Amino acid sequence: MRLFDASDFLKTLTSAPGVYRMFDALDVVIYVGKAKNLKKRLNHYFSLTQKHPKTLALVTHIAHIEVTVTHTETEALILEHNFIKQYKPKYNILLRDDKSYPYLFLSAHKHPQLSLVRHKNKKRKGTYFGPYPSGSAVRSSLNLMQKLFPIRQCSDSYYANRSRPCLQYQLKRCLAPCVKTNVQEEYAHQVTLASDFLQGKSQQVIEKLIVEMQSASLQLAFEKAALRRDQIQSLKKVQEQQWVSGDIEQIDVLGLAYEQGVASFHLLFIRQGRILGSRNYFPKVPEHSSKDELLRAFLSQFYLSAQNGRAIPKEILISDDFAERHSFMALLSEYCAYKVHLKTDVRGQRAKFLALAKTNAKSALSSYLSKKSSLSKRYLLLEKLLCLKAPIQRMECYDISHMMGEKTVASCVVFDVNGAKKSAYRHFNIQGITPGDDYAAMAQVLSRRFREKQPLENIPDVVFLDGGLGQLTQAEQVLNNLKENLALKWPLLVGIAKGVARKAGEETLILADTHQILDVDSDSPALHLIQQIRDESHRFAILGHRGQRDKKRRTSTLENILGVGVKKRQQLLNHFGGLQGIKVATVDELSKISGISVCLANRIYEQLHGHN
Repeated sequence: MRLFDASDFLKTLTSAPGVYRMFDALDVVIYVGKAKNLKKRLNHYFSLTQKHPKTLALVTHIAHIEVTVTHTETEALILEHNFIKQYKPKYNILLRDDKSYPYLFLSAHKHPQLSLVRHKNKKRKGTYFGPYPSGSAVRSSLNLMQKLFPIRQCSDSYYANRSRPCLQYQLKRCLAPCVKTNVQEEYAHQVTLASDFLQGKSQQVIEKLIVEMQSASLQLAFEKAALRRDQIQSLKKVQEQQWVSGDIEQIDVLGLAYEQGVASFHLLFIRQGRILGSRNYFPKVPEHSSKDELLRAFLSQFYLSAQNGRAIPKEILISDDFAERHSFMALLSEYCAYKVHLKTDVRGQRAKFLALAKTNAKSALSSYLSKKSSLSKRYLLLEKLLCLKAPIQRMECYDISHMMGEKTVASCVVFDVNGAKKSAYRHFNIQGITPGDDYAAMAQVLSRRFREKQPLENIPDVVFLDGGLGQLTQAEQVLNNLKENLALKWPLLVGIAKGVARKAGEETLILADTHQILDVDSDSPALHLIQQIRDESHRFAILGHRGQRDKKRRTSTLENILGVGVKKRQQLLNHFGGLQGIKVATVDELSKISGISVCLANRIYEQLHGHN
């Protein structure tokens, strides 16, 4: 039976462009869409001739619809993207990619610095090159630039405080403009060459260097000629390693492969005639989605994320055509305020790029499906091992990490049907317990994790605890005290006790309540899955502990003393020559410092000597 009476709703609906949000009976947004004509588009959903399985399934869950009218279809496209990102609706195709894209930045200082930045900053003067597909691609380019052009990559503070050349000068990777005044002209010239190279003008740079080498040779400046010769050879070697097309400046090339309900997008980034890198994307795809829907969703969600620093190129090649390509091209052009071309039928070098993207998309999909199949088998065997009646949708594993009781941190890692769900990982900083008391730490982390009522999808089917019977008993007590918050589903608790030799394959699995020990072979895929989630929780716990420990060690003890600000801290450190000098000082010696009263001196002394 339909939850929504469409006839009355459609009678009053406007024909203007806009965005519609479909809600279910629980008032949860299940679908967001945009339309040039809202009335015509929504009529399509409730047509008696509608036969598309995805649409039929969606319509049966609609309780009500809300519409937002916009002035133009472009505004509707942007609003649709924002709503999808905000609500993450069940029936929308979701691109899980929130990473920013880095740039190379050449500053406008007297001696410009080349560095990696994550976002464009209008206040910072200089030139940006990119964006690059990943941080590793930028670091690789920085390393290459250091070998080709001897300009500085050090921080401004490091540069400003040099009194002699650093190691990079000895390696001939920097001209040391920080201390050498006779290299100003040459440094400026190298900056110009580096800028031209990053703009894709590598051939022009080589030609310029050849002329300079010949001129230096005629003037008997053989050292300068040798430097230019080495640069020419390095640049030619780089050219040989890159696939370069002279007429291609900025292009994104998108390949799509779609099988068994899984979509794989492979995106090549081409800037200034060079392939900067590529990335694979596996969006969340609702059942019975078409390729047209996939392409439209990917293009809108990927290119409208302006806050991630993505520049939309003037040319985008796509491996598959789709019905709305021309209208979508017009929308992107209006959004960018310059002409954007979406092309499918191309020739020459562009066709080679497109074939490469398509091949990589197919290869990535094949690998993903193989991995997913292997993971599914592990899940099935684990369900059988634990005698679960329903398929596992979510698993969590907890571990505790500390160093002699210092800065205890607990980790929670989450696995769903697709494996590790890193966006749901959490760290818990444990406080108010006896240092080194792992049982109390486990009790605290579980109390904090389940202290509020949980929606069904956030309640794990299985909770693994990295520990033996003691940890398991603590967990049982905590969850029994929080029964009301887990009324929708009761998770199965499993303790993972390490063997005597603490080797993989010798773990003991203990079930809650009965405390039954499971007998499982060391080569069982189900055990391998448990080891994987346990090792991941261990890694994540250590990561959190190290972060807290390093943060503590970077923080001065004086910072935690009430009444001791930055100026007083600096006064104390300068007068006593450091923290150790302050620690051995008496209250009288401390109070003699200007601005330090006897009361404050007592407080400093007590804090530094552990008195309450």
